Amino acid sequence: MCAAVAGQRGRRVLLIDHNDEPGRKILISGGGRCNFTNLGTAPDRFLSQNPHFAKSALGRYTPAEFLALVERHGIAWHEKTLGQLFCDGSARQIVAMLLDECAKGGVDLALGGAVTAVDHADSRFRVRYGVREAEAPALVIATGGPSIPKIGATGFAYDLARRFGLKVVEPRPALVPLTLGGDEVLFRSLAGVATEVVAKCGKAAFREAALFTHRGLSGPAILQISSYWRHGETLAIDMAPDRKPGWLREAKRQQPRTTLRRAIAGAVPDRLAEALAEHIGIAAELGNATDRALEAAERSLAGWRFSPNGTEGFAKAEVTIGGVSTADLSSQTMEARRVPGLRVIGEAVDVTGWLGGYNFQWAWASGWAAAQAI
Repeated sequence: MCAAVAGQRGRRVLLIDHNDEPGRKILISGGGRCNFTNLGTAPDRFLSQNPHFAKSALGRYTPAEFLALVERHGIAWHEKTLGQLFCDGSARQIVAMLLDECAKGGVDLALGGAVTAVDHADSRFRVRYGVREAEAPALVIATGGPSIPKIGATGFAYDLARRFGLKVVEPRPALVPLTLGGDEVLFRSLAGVATEVVAKCGKAAFREAALFTHRGLSGPAILQISSYWRHGETLAIDMAPDRKPGWLREAKRQQPRTTLRRAIAGAVPDRLAEALAEHIGIAAELGNATDRALEAAERSLAGWRFSPNGTEGFAKAEVTIGGVSTADLSSQTMEARRVPGLRVIGEAVDVTGWLGGYNFQWAWASGWAAAQAI
């Protein structure tokens, strides 16, 4: 995105990618259909040590502008849920679109050659890649974070940023499945069961599906809340978000001979209902349970507490939280304050979006903002 816009502004641009093909993360996104933006994009849906940093770029290059680009290229799209936009066809259409835009700007591509050295002297950057070398007055770091290493992702951006004296906020896996141990291991028997929940951590809360796995918890609600979770913290999950207070006591009056498992099964899948009822420990018919016991059961279901023992790591994380500190960058131009000509964009920066196309929109917007100032 940055290369295309800069090229079309008349700049001579070399785009270096150590992979043999560009945009590999685009290709695997959205189940191969690329969730390329989100109509609900707003700064409060991004995490950063400076929550205001993303406002400028996001405000100047919006989802509507990227969507207009998609439509100019004749790419069919659809809205799935919660403002998420996907290609009707393939994520390859987005890569082809961006490469076409690069071609319009006369961008040179150098693929399949790892960067082996970066030097800066006399206001010029010198980059050695493969067996070649290039020199320019501006250098843009757009190499993302270490999430999904199987596609070539590394912490290269952080190493390079530190060499130039930029601070790096601790990188952590984000939008990642959580693992469970100890007493919660019992829930592993529910692998494959999915249900709609509200997952909560601190002030953050997300209502979407949760999926029980053989290692712990996944699904959109869990991936979302994982960005807010820190090791040692407890999560609360509302297993029955559509049930109003007093619903079990009402079930007792309406069907005194039903069991807790059957009552819960009206709100969650049967296998989960059985496990929850067993954990709560009310085996008798509801008519034989006290109102106080049923109220306690309701509280447990509305705020079931999990203590994850970790995450599935960068290998399964969709993005990386943390990165090059926004304190060292201009929010207008993405330029390093103490290194003129050096810019950092996209996931390499300490700006991380929610699940659902937000991180792509940050990539497009930050790339566009940097290109305007080169």
